[in-house]
Amino acid sequence: MQWTEKHRPKYFIDIRGQEQAIEKVRGFLNSFGKKEKAIILYGPPGTGKTALAHVAAKETNSEMFELNASDLRNREKLDAILKPATEQQSLTKKGKIILIDEVDGISIVDRGGISELLSLTEASAHPVIITANDIWGKKFATLRKKSEMVQLKEIGYNTIKDVMIRILRKENKFIGNDVLTNIAIKAKGDLRAAINDLQTASGMKDPSQILVDEREKETDIFNALRLVFKGKPTNSHLKIFDSVKMPLEEIMLWIEENIPTEYQGEELAKAYEALSRVDIFKRRIYRQQYWRFMVYENALLSYGIASSKKNVKTGFTSYKKPTRILKIWLNNRRIEKKKSIAKKYAKYVHVGEKRALKEFPTIINILVNNLQVQKELKLSENEIEYLNKPKD
Repeated sequence: MQWTEKHRPKYFIDIRGQEQAIEKVRGFLNSFGKKEKAIILYGPPGTGKTALAHVAAKETNSEMFELNASDLRNREKLDAILKPATEQQSLTKKGKIILIDEVDGISIVDRGGISELLSLTEASAHPVIITANDIWGKKFATLRKKSEMVQLKEIGYNTIKDVMIRILRKENKFIGNDVLTNIAIKAKGDLRAAINDLQTASGMKDPSQILVDEREKETDIFNALRLVFKGKPTNSHLKIFDSVKMPLEEIMLWIEENIPTEYQGEELAKAYEALSRVDIFKRRIYRQQYWRFMVYENALLSYGIASSKKNVKTGFTSYKKPTRILKIWLNNRRIEKKKSIAKKYAKYVHVGEKRALKEFPTIINILVNNLQVQKELKLSENEIEYLNKPKD
């Protein structure tokens, strides 16, 4: 039997390194019906999201109705399987919990699955627990707004090591301290991976010979921010954002939004100074095509911001999504519509697209409320809507 299943936590006290998440889940279940109908547990693989959901069911004497979202990719299946579960009471337990595991997998072929999940969640007579590795895609925006969000952190290697020692005692086995430390560090916060490696090592004649590959995994933006804002600046900071699946320009916006939550006074001034220099290098890169400057851009954004603080910071901070991202996205959408209209006009009157964009203030006066010309240019509803909206 896999040790990850055999030694799965049974009670809240058995879950290590996620005390804040446990308290939030308890609070959600105790106040169900007063606030949100669903809670989203998100964080890297192996941090205990699914285990926490199962423990919550056991602690509250609730029946667990579990679905893997990757199997529910369309409205019909969700309606047929999930709807009855949200309406019916448990026959054998005090209550019921609906678990939608790995919601990231929903709507790979989207046929209304997200919207149907939302409506069923809102109508559910039972608490819904949703798990996800990455919940920040645009398609989950409404789900995030209507659910309580709980982040599970990567588990520290010392905590992972303690869990492995407990498992070895239960299995009546012994593995040397150096081997355990090596497994714990290279797991990079993934407890499930560490336990799998531990089970492999326990079956070897010489556990010290186990080859444990260091997990190369993406770092979410929240963990990256935590390392920069709270940790002591080291050379490893220079590579922090390499593993974040996000453009550097967007990372800059996250940094800008959250600097005031961690730094004050002189620290705040130094951090903003480093951020301003990133902007200078970015401008030089675009203007002069000096791509080698990206090294300095990355260094200032990570090591530079980290070295702005006087001391290592402790405690948990809830980082916010940048408000400017939405404004930039809306502006880009407006620019796209402007370009598409100019392109159609340029082709129709046989002029260059650059000229059409340059003369766009005049062109827009010709097109507004001129239904015949709009029809000849075959403008879409969105493009016509853009023409009729007041411009800034």
